[in-house]
Amino acid sequence: MAFEKAKQYLVSRGYGERVQEFSVSSATVDLAAIAVGTEPERIAKSLTFKVGGKPVMILCAGDAKVANAKYKAFFHEKATMLSPDEVRELIGHEIGGVCPFGINEGVSVYLDSSLRRFDVVYPACGSSNSAVRLGIDELEAVSGFAEWVDVCKLPGE
Repeated sequence: MAFEKAKQYLVSRGYGERVQEFSVSSATVDLAAIAVGTEPERIAKSLTFKVGGKPVMILCAGDAKVANAKYKAFFHEKATMLSPDEVRELIGHEIGGVCPFGINEGVSVYLDSSLRRFDVVYPACGSSNSAVRLGIDELEAVSGFAEWVDVCKLPGE
């Protein structure tokens, strides 16, 4: 159901032909990279948190991790990830298929600067066996993001 909702969202915005559905799992960054045929860092993973009691989604590069100090400096509170049940309830997608497409009302979406080094990225599309190929400008246009943030770190930082 979440896949159809996400796909319809993308279809309604002219990106439906970009949606890919796989016969294998794409539930993790490494599995998604294999399914798509790209480098893991080009997978735009969706991390979900509670900020001020409300759901927040941060899309970042597949090799990025939340930098607690940067996160706290931006959001003014400690990073508290949503549980799998909270993700399903508050975001509208299951873990492994979380994306900013066709999500529940009231979710604030942010794009992390770790994605800016790529021309094309691959976020999930509502299921654990899907992805969509988007340029960064297209991701901006279709994600409904609030703003770009710098709350993650790359390997070696």
